[in-house]
Amino acid sequence: MGRDLSALFDPVSVAVVGASDDPAKYGHAIAVQALRADGRRPVHFVNRRAGTVLGRTAAPSLSALGEPVDLAVVSVPAAGFEDAVDEALRCGARAIVAITAGFAETGAAGRARQHAVAERVRAAGAVMVGPNCLGIADNTTDLFLASDSFTPGGVALLSQSGNLALELQLRFRPHGLGFSRFVSLGNQADVTLVDLLADCARHEGTRAIAVYAEDFGDGRAFAEAAAEAGKPVVLLTAGRGDASARSAQSHTGALTTSADVVSAACRDAGVELVATPRELTVVLAASEGARRAAGRRVAVLTDGGGHGVIAADAVETAGLTVPELAEPTRQHLREALWEQSAVANPVDLAGMGEQDPGSYAATVAALLAAEDTDAVLMTGYFGGYAAAEGGLGGGGTALADGEREAARLIAARHRATAKPLVVQSMYPESPSCRTLAAAGIPVFAATEDAARALLATAPATAHTGVTPLPAPAAPIRRTGYLETRRALEAAGLAFPAAQEIHDEAELLAAAAEFTGPYVLKALHLLHKSDAGGVALNLAGPAELLAAFRQMHARLGAPSYSVEAMADLSDGIELIVGVNRDPRFGPVAMVGLGGVLAEALRDVAFSLAPVPADRAESLLRGLRTAALLDGVRGRPAVDVAAAAAAVETITTFAAEHPEIAEIEVNPLLVRPRGVLALDSRAVLA
Repeated sequence: MGRDLSALFDPVSVAVVGASDDPAKYGHAIAVQALRADGRRPVHFVNRRAGTVLGRTAAPSLSALGEPVDLAVVSVPAAGFEDAVDEALRCGARAIVAITAGFAETGAAGRARQHAVAERVRAAGAVMVGPNCLGIADNTTDLFLASDSFTPGGVALLSQSGNLALELQLRFRPHGLGFSRFVSLGNQADVTLVDLLADCARHEGTRAIAVYAEDFGDGRAFAEAAAEAGKPVVLLTAGRGDASARSAQSHTGALTTSADVVSAACRDAGVELVATPRELTVVLAASEGARRAAGRRVAVLTDGGGHGVIAADAVETAGLTVPELAEPTRQHLREALWEQSAVANPVDLAGMGEQDPGSYAATVAALLAAEDTDAVLMTGYFGGYAAAEGGLGGGGTALADGEREAARLIAARHRATAKPLVVQSMYPESPSCRTLAAAGIPVFAATEDAARALLATAPATAHTGVTPLPAPAAPIRRTGYLETRRALEAAGLAFPAAQEIHDEAELLAAAAEFTGPYVLKALHLLHKSDAGGVALNLAGPAELLAAFRQMHARLGAPSYSVEAMADLSDGIELIVGVNRDPRFGPVAMVGLGGVLAEALRDVAFSLAPVPADRAESLLRGLRTAALLDGVRGRPAVDVAAAAAAVETITTFAAEHPEIAEIEVNPLLVRPRGVLALDSRAVLA
């Protein structure tokens, strides 16, 4: 069930420590907001000078109140913070909201002070948000302990930015969105983002959870909590463009960035990842009605060709389709519209809306009812007639009245169907569009916003969920090429025959163990191919010996590996790697491999371990996935065997937290089975 945060969101009583009459102090803003719900629970003010605050008697200390306090807001100078928290705990506080700054964000000394306070809070059985936070609010329990008020609604906002909350308040308003809760995360010394996410998932008054986070703490736990939330979770985060743990020691390290890791975690957990506050608002507006399309087929309706074409492009750019409508649907539309209307998709009224606004309602009804559509986007001028009577095309009150009636009919049809309907209008604030919005139909001014909203209603990505980490295996102490290879072989991954050699005599003995052609590899080099430490397709012992002499003279490696040369003629080379991210743990990468892995960058990511079914989806999603099924006379390869190998490699990596990076490249996938041709691991 997670931590009990009931005292944080619905306390029996509240005390504001550091309450002030000085408008320049944060204790003043908190005190003003706290009084808004004075009738719901006792609200006490504490100021070391006593006197009055906002006309109410203030106690000089919490102890002087003479009664227990359930939740204490601490907004005092950093020097007095620990004493204020300790006194709150002695007075029975089960929850603390720590506004005071000057701790982990200032360096090691501040971090140590913060840790010590958090330990005392937990030892007392209490919970603490912050320090260095901006407060909390819960509109469902009339708890107002932030500097600003928030319009009530169904969105819980967990944010590391107070100003972002204010911007979202403004952006939410046109869409009828509001807040169930607001929590400023602060330094997360005790109560973490994961704790809050889990609690909001259980909260009946919350329909969706919005998160702005720069530091996830335990990112994997965040993904697991989001996957189990059972409610839409939308994440806006910053700093995704920097490399998370980039290393020159493997292709995996060089190719994996923070953006890849966060995107993979969100996809696995079913989280909507957004880039801006505007996009966050769009996705939440689309999620408000909890409608999901059965597929990705979108019908576009317009009364102007330009808007229709632009909307169709935006929809396809978003990853959805705008297919030609089936003949029964087109025939139905022909019967409802006039001759010049286009009915293939986009559906263009071609001026009929100017003569009869009711044609919008009739067409929307037909498209929502059609079996060959999953969602509808209405775009263009709708809303303009009621916005300015006598506008484009004239018509005055009659057209405006007709459009308002069409809006009512569209709203009624929308309520009677489960299909998503999204509207883009040049006049989103018009009476007609407000009627649509009031009925739960998302209305946007920008075409790209409407397309993004439709994407948010599209079917969820298959195989969402975070696979639990396996129990750690016995640690590996050495990760040389042969040690790594043997460990992977023991885990079930197949390699060609190989033998380590140090001199010419051992080389010739190895050549007698198996037939050629041979591969010769110089060991103890990070990138053997780049250094000229790999010789392929050596036909017999003589060629093998010549290659050894030349390579050894050039590189002087302490040892070499003689291996059987695999038949590459009918296979595809893949790369499979796992990079251990400091926030999200092991992250897997699969893609087209071989020596061109970094040049092609055709890779996909997932939290590890990766089950075989999810691995197959990742492989099928590559840009070059067509190669797997055979092209230009080449045979199809064994994708199921490749997916099983991905599961083996990523599970092995997840079982060994001492490994920072591991990579199999290339993994040769043939028409039947797979063979690992090279591997590399790096200890943390």
